[in-house]
Order: sequence, then structure tokens, then C-alpha cells
Amino acid sequence: MVASHNPGKVREIRDLVAPYGLSVTSAAELGLAEPEETGETFTENARLKAVAAALAAGLPALADDSGLEVEALGGAPGIYSARWAGPGKDFTVAMHRVADELRPRDGWRALPGPRANFIAVLCLAWPDGETAIFEGKVDGHLVWPPRGNKGFGYDPMFVPEGHTLTFGEMEPDAKHALSHRARAFRLFAAACLGDGAPG
Repeated sequence: MVASHNPGKVREIRDLVAPYGLSVTSAAELGLAEPEETGETFTENARLKAVAAALAAGLPALADDSGLEVEALGGAPGIYSARWAGPGKDFTVAMHRVADELRPRDGWRALPGPRANFIAVLCLAWPDGETAIFEGKVDGHLVWPPRGNKGFGYDPMFVPEGHTLTFGEMEPDAKHALSHRARAFRLFAAACLGDGAPG
């Protein structure tokens, strides 16, 4: 089970596990409540979500806590990435906030754009409370205005290092090849699904 109510995250994780022949349901599909994210790190929040879902459903649960860290903003929005989108989870609002917060710090003067990274921490929790943690990170820079309508969250303003397209412009397979979530997932797959190679 994917311990998430975020349809974008659930879709990405479902795509990642599909080659392994695993079927996935989500916390939202099971009607589970979203636990309050009271942790101070991505790891703490991922563990909190995974353990809550595993205990509630009696199933192994995979939770993701991830976010955007912008160098010129001291790592913000970080663990508050989703909260910057407001109660309506409108990431257009969140992206505008990032852009606006960078202006007084001269963040947009950096070339090719403000340095940033995406980080994802996956936690696998079993119904007995046992957990395992896997972390992935991808460096890059931001662009403004946002570009592309694929992906979700801050994807349209993030260009991964060595590329020219934003995550919002990339086809899902291209993003899965290098994203923070895919990197964390590969570690999870190697540890829990065999050698990490489907088939």
C-alpha cells in the first residue's frame, strides 16, 4: 500500500512497482485518515505516515516524504513543500511563492537559475512496526516562468542537472529514469524486491 493521499505520488509509485508485478492500493482508496506530519525531517515524516498506514490497514505500507530545497532560501520550502501550496494544495501558488521569495535575495541572478534539489525519503513499514528507510536526491536549478504540464508539484520549475527540460516537460519514463523518487525507489527495490532489476 502507498501511504499517500497525493494522486501524483501514488501514480508515480504505481508506475515504479508495475514491472515487479506488484499491485498497489493507496491510503486514500482505503479511506484512511491522513496523519498530521509533525516530524522535523523528511525521514521522520515518511516513517510517521508509513507506520500509521501499516497499522491501520494491516498491510506493508510505503510512504514518501519529499520536497524541494532551494539553496538561496536556506533549504526552504523543504519539509513544508506541500504546505506552501496552501489548504487547496495549489502548487501554482507554491511556485509563485518560491519565485517571490527568491527576488529580494537576488536568487534569479544565478545562472542558469537558482540552485535547488528535490529529495525523497521512502519508508517501508510492516504491520508489526518494523521500518526501513531509502533516500534519493536530484540536483538542478529553477526556471521562471514554469514550463510544462506533466508531473506534479514543483516539477514545472525544476530542471535536473545535465538536462534542459523541466520535470514538467518530461515524459514520465524520462522523469522516472532520474528523479529523486526513482532513485530512492531503486534502493528500496534492491533491498526488498531482489536485485533491483525487474523480470
